[in-house]
Amino acid sequence: MYVLGIETSCDETAVAIFHSSKGLVHHLLYSQIDMHSEYGGVVPELASRDHIRKLIPLVKQVVQESGLVNADLGGIAYTAGPGLMGALLVGAATARSMAWALQIPAVAVHHMEGHLLVPMLEDNPPQFPFLALLISGGHTLLVHVSAIGQYELLGESLDDAVGEAFDKTAKLLGLGYPGGPKLAALAERGTEKIRFPRPMTDRPGLDFSFSGLKTFAMNTINAAPKTEQDKADIAASFQAAIADTLSIKCRRALKQTGLNRLVVAGGVSANTHIRTALTTMAAGENTEIYFPRAQFCTDNGAMIAYAGCQRLMAGQHEGLSITVRPRWPMMELSLAC
Repeated sequence: MYVLGIETSCDETAVAIFHSSKGLVHHLLYSQIDMHSEYGGVVPELASRDHIRKLIPLVKQVVQESGLVNADLGGIAYTAGPGLMGALLVGAATARSMAWALQIPAVAVHHMEGHLLVPMLEDNPPQFPFLALLISGGHTLLVHVSAIGQYELLGESLDDAVGEAFDKTAKLLGLGYPGGPKLAALAERGTEKIRFPRPMTDRPGLDFSFSGLKTFAMNTINAAPKTEQDKADIAASFQAAIADTLSIKCRRALKQTGLNRLVVAGGVSANTHIRTALTTMAAGENTEIYFPRAQFCTDNGAMIAYAGCQRLMAGQHEGLSITVRPRWPMMELSLAC
C-alpha cells in the first residue's frame, strides 16, 4: 500500500510517499526559514499562508517523481498535532479532501510519534522495546516504548524544551533565526570555560528543566561586555551543560527500566555535540543507540508517511470530521482501531 504523508505542523511543508513493503519511495520538503528569519522567529499566520501556497504543488511533485498517479495511493496520513493551529488545518484539510475524492482512508498522526518512529526508516532499525529521548523545539520527553502505540512517559521538561532553550540563548547572544543551529556553530569556536549548572541532576527523577540555563546565560552575558570569543565560550559551555544533562537523565532512565536500546530523535538530535555525548554514555552502559539521518531529525513527511502507514495497516482511520489538536499529549495514543 502506498501512503502519502503530509507534515505542516510549523514552518516546514513536507510530503512523502511510503510503501508498506517497499519502504520509503520519495520525499520532498520546503522550508520557510528565509521568510521567518526577517522576524526572528515563526509568524503563525505567515506560516499557514505559505503552507497553502506550497502544499498542493509539492504533493503533485512527489507523486509524479515517484512514477505514480493519485489512484495508486492507498491511504493518506497527516499531522494533526501538536503544532500551530492554522498550519495543522492546512495539512489536515488538504489530506482529508484528497482522501475523500480518491475514496481512500485518511489517518491523523501525532507529530512526536512521527519523530519517535522515524529511525525505523534506517538500514538498522531499533527493535522494541526501547527508551526514546525526544528533543525538539517544543518537546523534551523520555519515553518507554514497548510497541507502536504503547508509550509510557518517564520524564519531561517542566518549563522550556531543549530546542526552546537553545533558541532563547541564541537570541541573547545576538544570533539570528533559527537559533539552535547557529548557537551550535558558534560553540565550535569556543571552549567550555564556564561551569553552567546541570539542572535537576542532583535529585531523583527523570524530569528536566532548562529555563535556568537560559537565565544563567543571560546573567553571564549581561555581567560585562563580551568579545566574539567570549560569546563562543558561553555557547560551548551552554551546549555542554545541555549534553551532560541529557546524558545523565538517559543513563538514569536506562538503569531504571533495564532497557539496552536508546532512540534519540527530534530536531535537536541533529546536534553533533549532543550525539557524541549520548553515544559515549550509551557505550559506557552497553546500550545500543539509534539516531535518524540528519535530514529526518527536523520535521519531514517521511516520518508521517511511515507512522500513518503502520496505523492504516492496523485498521485505524478517521471519521468525517476534520479535527486538529495544537496540544496533544502523546501518552493518549494507542493502536486501537
